[in-house]
Amino acid sequence: MKPFSLMNPATVAATLILASSAVGIALVQNLGGMHFRKLEIHAPENRQFHQLPAELPSWKRVGRDEIMSKEAVEELGTDNYISRHYMSKEPINGKEVLIDLHCAYYTGMIDTVPHVPERCLVGAGWEQAGPSREIRVPIDPSLLAPARDVDREVHGDLYTMRSPVTHSRVRMPRGVEDLSIRVTPFRNQQHEASFYAGYFFIANGGVVASANGVRVLAFNLDDDYAYYAKVQFTSPSVESAEELGEAVASLLQEMLPEIMRCVPDWVDVTEGRYPRTDAS
Repeated sequence: MKPFSLMNPATVAATLILASSAVGIALVQNLGGMHFRKLEIHAPENRQFHQLPAELPSWKRVGRDEIMSKEAVEELGTDNYISRHYMSKEPINGKEVLIDLHCAYYTGMIDTVPHVPERCLVGAGWEQAGPSREIRVPIDPSLLAPARDVDREVHGDLYTMRSPVTHSRVRMPRGVEDLSIRVTPFRNQQHEASFYAGYFFIANGGVVASANGVRVLAFNLDDDYAYYAKVQFTSPSVESAEELGEAVASLLQEMLPEIMRCVPDWVDVTEGRYPRTDAS
């Protein structure tokens, strides 16, 4: 058998093809203004999810925030996260509701596969007790005011909500008026425990209720930057996916403006006002 050589004709031909392909891809990328490599971007003043308020008009924190181990943080893929229990101050559907809010922020990664309950909880020993469904989150439409300082022809219909903490109006992501979460029931027969888990994603100024949809929003080839945030809710207090949707709506009607303060304002990003560079 002849020894392998980098200079044999087949290897040289393959190398030339790969090189020319790389040049061609780069040329198309430059000419088309496409950005395969995304830049990292963070909220103004690098606001983190752990800064979310511990108490709201209708909800309050119960216990302490979960602090993950170094190994768990590495598995999660980000140190900008929060895992916190909230209890409703008033009954919802005749009972107090406990919700575990988990948020995690990612940026600059084009090949990230989001961590979602259907994968992670099953891997941790929980059994999926039924199919996953998208459930509407019935946010009170009277709380949404049209964003009047936005060019609708460029950005579409956008809304604002008033923060109960700062009392200022915060711009909401595209599609918030039709917000849904993907809900799955889980159980552990050994411990005789069950709960519902639901989530949605905020990505480059929009919302989506599926992990696969994150790529569509966060990795537009025309954008310089990419980010997405997973917003997840689990509750042992509810008895159906619809009940979880109602409880989540109650929480988000007060918490969503604060969540949006922890991500970049995408209108400012696309119009070049954020992030500011040294030259600007």
